[in-house]
Amino acid sequence: MGPMKTSPRPPLASAPMLRWGVMGAGVGLAAGSLLAGSVSALAGHFARQVVTPARVLGEDLAVLAVVTTADGTEVILPANGETTVPGTYSLFFDAGRGHARIGAITSYTPAEGTIARRVEHVYSGNLAAAVRGRWSGVVYGEPSDIDVQAREVMVPVEGGAAPAWLVPGSHRSRTWAIMVHGRGANRAEGIRALPTVQGLGMTALLVSYRNDGQAPDATDQRYGLGSTEWRDVESAIDYAVGQGARDVVLFGWSMGGAIALQVADRSRHRRRLQALVLDGPVVNWMDVLRHHARVNRIPEPVGRLGQWMLANRGGRWVTGLASPVNLKDLNWVARADHLRVPTLILHSEDDDFVPVGPSAELAELNPAFVTFERFTQAKHTREWNVDPGHWSATVTAWLGPVLDAPHPGAVPDAVGTAR
Repeated sequence: MGPMKTSPRPPLASAPMLRWGVMGAGVGLAAGSLLAGSVSALAGHFARQVVTPARVLGEDLAVLAVVTTADGTEVILPANGETTVPGTYSLFFDAGRGHARIGAITSYTPAEGTIARRVEHVYSGNLAAAVRGRWSGVVYGEPSDIDVQAREVMVPVEGGAAPAWLVPGSHRSRTWAIMVHGRGANRAEGIRALPTVQGLGMTALLVSYRNDGQAPDATDQRYGLGSTEWRDVESAIDYAVGQGARDVVLFGWSMGGAIALQVADRSRHRRRLQALVLDGPVVNWMDVLRHHARVNRIPEPVGRLGQWMLANRGGRWVTGLASPVNLKDLNWVARADHLRVPTLILHSEDDDFVPVGPSAELAELNPAFVTFERFTQAKHTREWNVDPGHWSATVTAWLGPVLDAPHPGAVPDAVGTAR
């Protein structure tokens, strides 16, 4: 999930004191109306930002230099809260046409505010000519980037067909890992999890869904924050079952976690769901919205009004939503006892987009079904990037026994046996 940025408007100047009561009352009413209009406009802008897909992702990171050393190529970048974190990342540049994989930190000069990092691979574009870029945790662009052979398939969804990558499994090929990316990302987000899924023998399906720039847009061209997107994942499960899948594990990143939780709650395939693996998930949208209002210094009443606009029919003319978003249905802290699918949550304590608190609270409230693994330094959905070994080992150690355990909701197969 990308940042939801907005800027508060400057405070209104106080109205001058006037002697005449009638004039004073008139000015007071005018000032009150102006203030109310300003509050409403700011709340509306905030609400629209939440549900409107960004068609163009900004490149706000300066590329200071690209140098060749005896050990290879390095890129020099401004040192900030993202570029100074260890791990493997991507640098997208030239309006997204260029893509480089960036690895280890080779030098850090705090006095100059710069950091140098190893350039592991340039997939496309001329990095040496880049002047600005976008730092990302989506490391790979295609499954072939990690030598995984995938077949492109089309999943029928509302409004057409959504492209997906299908990677065959081995000893657990009838268990499908369906990977659901986050807000502002695409199906490439799940590529980094493929080696782990392959190690567990599962078939993998990396899906796209409405408004992500690859699947057909929703009719209102707005995010439903999981409340509408889950239907496209339901369609992906339909596809998987049609191809012989018997069981399903959902992997979800950020808003993809919110989508996966809705599938677990509402899908007609609930009996097939063996597990959820959620990375930096949105467990409670109201908490996320409050957090972003605070970050953007939006007054609390304005933030609450923005939530009202999202959740009520009267706000549709502002948000552009075809239907309001039921934020209560998306609050899994309040609905903790409704979650009955084994769930692993991996979440960094310093996540600055989706605070970790609700994830930890959900695990505390529902320990029978929710396991929580806390990471550090990873910020938002970059747990794998910071420590891929730990990420993979955690998922494998937790998910392997879940897959091997008797599945009480198993769907009988063609010969009448159940798994």
